Amino acid sequence: MNGLVLEGGAMRGLFSAGVIDEMMAAGVLPDGIIGVSAGAAFGCNMKSGQQGRAIRYNKRFARDSRYCSVRSLLFTGDLFGAAYAYHYVPEHLDIFDKQAFQQSPMAYYVVCTDVETGEAVYRQLTRVDYDGLEWMRASASMPLCSRIVRLDGRKLLDGGVADSIPLRAFQQMGYRRNIVVLTQPEGYRKRKLGLLPLMRVAYRRYPAFVEAMARRHEMYNAQLDYVAAEEQAGRALVVRPPQALPIGHISHDPDEMERVYQIGRDTGRQKIAEMKQFFNLR
Repeated sequence: MNGLVLEGGAMRGLFSAGVIDEMMAAGVLPDGIIGVSAGAAFGCNMKSGQQGRAIRYNKRFARDSRYCSVRSLLFTGDLFGAAYAYHYVPEHLDIFDKQAFQQSPMAYYVVCTDVETGEAVYRQLTRVDYDGLEWMRASASMPLCSRIVRLDGRKLLDGGVADSIPLRAFQQMGYRRNIVVLTQPEGYRKRKLGLLPLMRVAYRRYPAFVEAMARRHEMYNAQLDYVAAEEQAGRALVVRPPQALPIGHISHDPDEMERVYQIGRDTGRQKIAEMKQFFNLR
């Protein structure tokens, strides 16, 4: 089966959104998608067939304090408003096509981190009901910026802590040929987390999660090496930005968002022929 692997990166994920929209426009559709953090939050639009939705709503609500703000963090405990951004927006303001998502034969998985074990949790979503939206929120809930999300008896946060680039996990699920969309340029290596002392205090009740955060740079860099080896072996096709993306984890600038999204579209457009050949599409 053909798969699409989407790493996170907060607002760098708008690069991935641009790549996804080019794939949809060209009819390059995988059998399954696995997304982490922003990759999970934006990648769902491919299964629902909603080209352009991710950039549209992010630009529209860029300066809405209910969507993303320090005010939201202080008053709700979530930088990205849990109720507003993950429920009210998709259900009332920029409507997510739940029916199209459910009817699509494309499989869709999100990755979260269990804070009690420090291990990755892989969840297939077949519908986007309240719990489905909560699984996406959990996957994208950055430590220190989000409350722990409680679902199915688990305590969950950002999937990127435990499995930032879940290529190996997707291969084990049966997806043998995978397009991997990264949000960092070639040559990037993650450094040890500078906020680790604060993490140890904030998550002192969850030592396995703290340990996963402490080792995250090692895990991520090992995954980059694995992706490179799989690409060399012909089992993966990597799409990455040509240079460091001009955006931070958070942005309130619609023009900045649009620039990153267009870099994704341009990069995706240049890769379409290669993607079609890789997926054996005509």
